[in-house]
Amino acid sequence: MNILLIHQYFLEKGDGGGSRFNEMTRTWAKQGHEITVLAGMVHYATGEKQERYKGKFIYKDTNFYEKVDVVRCHVSESYNVSFLGRLWAYFSFVFSSIYAGLFITRKKYDVILVTSPPLFVGITAYVLSLFKRIPFVFEIRDLWPESAIDTGVLKNKQIISFAFWFEKFIYKKAKLINVLTPAFRDKLVQDKNVPEEKVIFIPNAADFSLAEKIQENFDAKEFKRALGLEDKFVITYVGAHGVANHLIQLVDAAENLKDTNVVFQLIGAGMRKEALQVEVAKRALENVIFRDPVSKQDVFKYILASDMGASVLKKVDTFKTIYSNKTFDYMSCKKPILLAIDGVSRDLVNDAECGIYVEPENIQEIANGIRKVLLLSEVELKEMGASGYNYAKKYFDRDNLAKEYVREIKQVLK
Repeated sequence: MNILLIHQYFLEKGDGGGSRFNEMTRTWAKQGHEITVLAGMVHYATGEKQERYKGKFIYKDTNFYEKVDVVRCHVSESYNVSFLGRLWAYFSFVFSSIYAGLFITRKKYDVILVTSPPLFVGITAYVLSLFKRIPFVFEIRDLWPESAIDTGVLKNKQIISFAFWFEKFIYKKAKLINVLTPAFRDKLVQDKNVPEEKVIFIPNAADFSLAEKIQENFDAKEFKRALGLEDKFVITYVGAHGVANHLIQLVDAAENLKDTNVVFQLIGAGMRKEALQVEVAKRALENVIFRDPVSKQDVFKYILASDMGASVLKKVDTFKTIYSNKTFDYMSCKKPILLAIDGVSRDLVNDAECGIYVEPENIQEIANGIRKVLLLSEVELKEMGASGYNYAKKYFDRDNLAKEYVREIKQVLK
């Protein structure tokens, strides 16, 4: 099958961040499919653009992976400046990706697959589906505009009204809709009146192959010792440092835990990172370490050399419907999880028996939960991590999910 993927946030090689489709496209390619990706030029977390893209409207990166071509499309560098700047960045990608889809990608495709957020990439998918006369599949990684409204990012009533109207429009026009959690499926069917037969569920996956490959020649204890954390209980967070992530709750918990050997290691970038660093310096906290984004391979090294992985978000109802990507990375590395996300993520960790849930933004409960973990033996922690690994291996294996995704698409094409 020949797939045209529209993904504004498709990562560069070696970039840290949400790598769902970097891994999925490589898996599909190994299974014999060909993929062209229309991607943006700006990293979603840093808002930065690589030098080779500056001054260019389109940049072709053929054979990015074997059987995977990537066409980078212009995105305004105002992405992380303000809300209006981000909105313009969204629409600049819509214009450039439509152009690339019409005049740069000349292959004959079987299907268009578009992944959101941002929601407005659906415009590109709809326009290209009309001109190329092929159906498009719409994937929802996060409920938008609800998440933007709940976190206070989206406040303009006119834009909100348009976003809800367009959401309804794009759900109607899509041939198939994939959701990443059961809660998304319920929301679409029950609240948004999307036909149940139109919705499929292919969640995020755990990257077992990378975790296992790294462990073959990796000494986690030596790596931890080299970081100067040998005698510390290291809780690592990997991901964006944005409004939705609300990492100030980990900073507050760190202040509460100054009398312990707990260290929080925060790896990534985002618009709130500088403010967090200022706050840590102001409080003179020595148990919070910030690290710049690193490649997925190096991220796994930090996770493997940690005692626990953290998945946290702001306390809003919309986030009760999501699975946190990083949770699967921790599971594939056999690490217990500190979870401050209610809803389906809480169900996942409870069902897998692979960590502890603490109420988001409840600093005392977060600190108390960690203090209880410190009382566990090394054997108990390892059992917790192994339980998560086994659960993810059974239900969230990427090879199996990639095959199922293609089966669903082929079925609807018939």
